[in-house]
Formats: sequence, C-alpha cells, structure tokens
Amino acid sequence: MAEKIIYAMYDDDDVLKDGAKKLVAKGVKVSEVFSPFPIHGIDPIIGVQNTRLGIMAFLYAITGTMLATIAMRYFMITDWPMNIGGKPNNTYLDNILAFIPVTFEFTVLCAAHGMALTYFLRNKILPGLPASNPDPRTTDDRFVMEFRMSENSNFTEEELTSLIQTTGYVELDQKEVK
Repeated sequence: MAEKIIYAMYDDDDVLKDGAKKLVAKGVKVSEVFSPFPIHGIDPIIGVQNTRLGIMAFLYAITGTMLATIAMRYFMITDWPMNIGGKPNNTYLDNILAFIPVTFEFTVLCAAHGMALTYFLRNKILPGLPASNPDPRTTDDRFVMEFRMSENSNFTEEELTSLIQTTGYVELDQKEVK
C-alpha cells in the first residue's frame, strides 16, 4: 500500500517554526524538516531526540589515543630506538612528554574523521547515493515540512491540509511512496 506524504514549503524559517509550533500544539506529527541551513530551535518543537554523536566522538578519540601510543612505543622504543636531543630511549615513560603533541593530533584526527563518517552513514548521505530531499530548492532558499499520513492517522487528509493552510506556507505538494 502506498503512503501519502504532504510537503509544505515555506520561504522563511521563522514562519516555518511558528507553523510547526501551531501544528504540534494541535497534535500533528511533523516527520521531517528540510532546510538549506540549520534552523536553531526546531528540534525540540518537532520532537527530534538528541544524537549520540558525542559518545561516538569520545570512542573515536580514545581509539586514536591508543593507536598513537601503541605506534609511537613500537616505532621509537622497540623497533628503531633513536637518541634525539639527548632524550633517553629506554622506555615509553621516559619519552612521554615528547609524544604528547603527536598523540593529541592523532586523537583529534581520528575523532574528526570518525564523526564525519558516522554522520554520513547515519544520515545516508554518502556520495553516490540519491538525495532524499523532496525539492531541490531546499538546498538554496526554501524550507519544507514533511507530514506522513501514517504518523497522523488521527486526522483525515482534508483536516490535515486545512490545518497546514493556517501556517503561512508558500506551496503545498502531495506524493505517494511505496
């Protein structure tokens, strides 16, 4: 069975936020908001939960720290010990101050790349995959709210469109997806 989706397009982010507040107060579930830039304050309005990207960043950073420590110990102490600047090379602890900048940089590198990849995978926006935005203008200057009829089963299609008409939209579009 095909699912009906209603898209309401706006030309101003403040009008979209006010419209979302009105609709959510009346019990309408907003499925998604598409915009060319982040709209601050829209997440709590439409009920988007906080992400766990920070936890993943910490795990990637710890992985980077461990990899840097293991690699530096192996390269500089075990495999090819070198006396650089008169520093002792007997143990890793004797040289730990010299290794701190490299450890910090590798930690940041792993955290940043890991977060970027996690973000792309989680949002399914890897290069080569088709875009999921309903209108290409949402990458330029338009804002779109998506309403799925399956999530708003307590409203008929006519009731939902009449509620959306009170929000100051610019365009209204309906699609059916399988």
